[in-house]
Amino acid sequence: MPLFNQSIRRKIVGIALGLIVLMLVTSILSMVMSSQVGVLLDELTNRYIPAYSHLARANIRSLERALALRRMVMTRMGTASDEEAYAARLRDFEALDRKFEEEAETARKLINAIIDDPRTSSDNAALARLDVRIESAVTELRRNLDEGNTKLLKQIEAKDMAEARGTLEQLDSMRDAFNRKVDAIRGDMLTQVFFSTSQVISRQYQAIIVSGVVTLLAAVLGFAFALLVSSGITRPVRLLLAGTREVEAGRFDKTITVSTQDEIGELAAAFNRMTEQLRHNERIRETFGRYIDPKVVQGLIDRPEVAIDGQRRIMTIMFCDMSGFTAMSEGMTPRGLVRVMNHYFTMMSGPIRSNRGIIDKYIGDAIMAYWGPPFIEEDEPALLAGLAAIDMADQVPALQKQLPDLLGIRAMPALCDLRIGIATGEVLTGSIGSELMMSFTVMGDAVNLASRLEAVNKTYGTRILISQATADAIGSQLELREVDRLAVAGQSAPQTIFEVMGRAGALTAPHESLRSHYAGGLAAYRARRFDEARAAFNGALEAVPGDGPSRALLARIAQFEANPPGEGWDGAWRLEQK
Repeated sequence: MPLFNQSIRRKIVGIALGLIVLMLVTSILSMVMSSQVGVLLDELTNRYIPAYSHLARANIRSLERALALRRMVMTRMGTASDEEAYAARLRDFEALDRKFEEEAETARKLINAIIDDPRTSSDNAALARLDVRIESAVTELRRNLDEGNTKLLKQIEAKDMAEARGTLEQLDSMRDAFNRKVDAIRGDMLTQVFFSTSQVISRQYQAIIVSGVVTLLAAVLGFAFALLVSSGITRPVRLLLAGTREVEAGRFDKTITVSTQDEIGELAAAFNRMTEQLRHNERIRETFGRYIDPKVVQGLIDRPEVAIDGQRRIMTIMFCDMSGFTAMSEGMTPRGLVRVMNHYFTMMSGPIRSNRGIIDKYIGDAIMAYWGPPFIEEDEPALLAGLAAIDMADQVPALQKQLPDLLGIRAMPALCDLRIGIATGEVLTGSIGSELMMSFTVMGDAVNLASRLEAVNKTYGTRILISQATADAIGSQLELREVDRLAVAGQSAPQTIFEVMGRAGALTAPHESLRSHYAGGLAAYRARRFDEARAAFNGALEAVPGDGPSRALLARIAQFEANPPGEGWDGAWRLEQK
């Protein structure tokens, strides 16, 4: 058939045009019927219901008017007549009188508006009778009340209270008769409201039925037409869909064979070329991901301006080094050393990656990593770096057991351990290098401080030392111990350094005692009460024998006893070597 020999574009355009025509027909019918319902609903809400409300308020105004009249009479009947109060009551009475007529007149105007509107099929005869009844009732009440009010006021002026009471009773009777008439009119008006409401509901239901039928008919015709035209397209499209799902699942070895010569055939050929390119790119990504952190690559792809311009950000930097590496590497073959270092880097990189850190580079046996925007939120870097350091330290016993097996020896010539330094501060992030080679890295004082703190672990016999800014950011989320106030090489102003002892709530009783004794000894040390400090540090060593910071401070106290610090000593220690 000529229809199936057309290009896919013409087939799709034909289906679309047919569906558009059916949609337009359905929409026009819905709009016409909805507009009719809208007119009826507008009349109901803006005329019928307000007219009924005004009639109800006219009833209320008549009662308020009667009450105002009684107050006016009571004011005049008092022993000491107050002319000002009487005048005020009279004004209230006249105002309510006007409001009463306004409510009745507004109700009549709304009823006449319904009668005059040719768009709706209201019961105009019944509405006209209501209008006449309202006018007649109001006119009769007005005439009777005017006569009664005039008569009542004359009786009040003449102080003829007995006659005035009788006149009031007559006025009440007239008002009651009027209220009964208004109640009857309101009842008939409510009937008209119900009639209009039923019309709205009926028209709305009719519109729903017609729209549903037309929509169903349009859907059936459109489905049949689309099924007829698309029958020659679905099979190759399904093949393409299956291939796409294979690619979505990460399997790029799927190829498609399509015999059609139309656009789908061209699309299948392009799909096969795409999968071949994806296989090539995946091989490159797997190789490239071993040299640069995938999160850095993705971040630079998403925001290339970061690499070009560079930015200043608050980040947390970590340096990790293997202690005893020099002694351990002296007796190893190059192949054995590479095997050991690769295993070491694999074990220590895992906690960094799992805590969302970015590994910047490997420097000999050292690891440089950082945490910060745009890779993680600004309030998380310090804590994540601390958790990564704890996890890395937990890997040391397993590493010490595994290294002899890797080298095929019974015991290592020297035990390996970790030294980790962490600092937080403002750094410059961006691509640094030459026109031939670039590296996305971080630079700044925080980087230098983290490197210095890693080396300072040798002085204090610790594993994990962090800066003051890092400790402030971590707060109570990890167990920290203040170690000393230290000015590292390259810095003139000393700052407090802390040791990460473990996760929050994970300290044993001996380590709690160690931290308590050490804090007391550190305070006494800074106050030059060296005997008291020595006793406290010895108490810390009794709690945890071999505690490095306690031994370091005891050795320093021994030096100060031989050579006391000067008068301007601030309790800080200054390291001249890196």
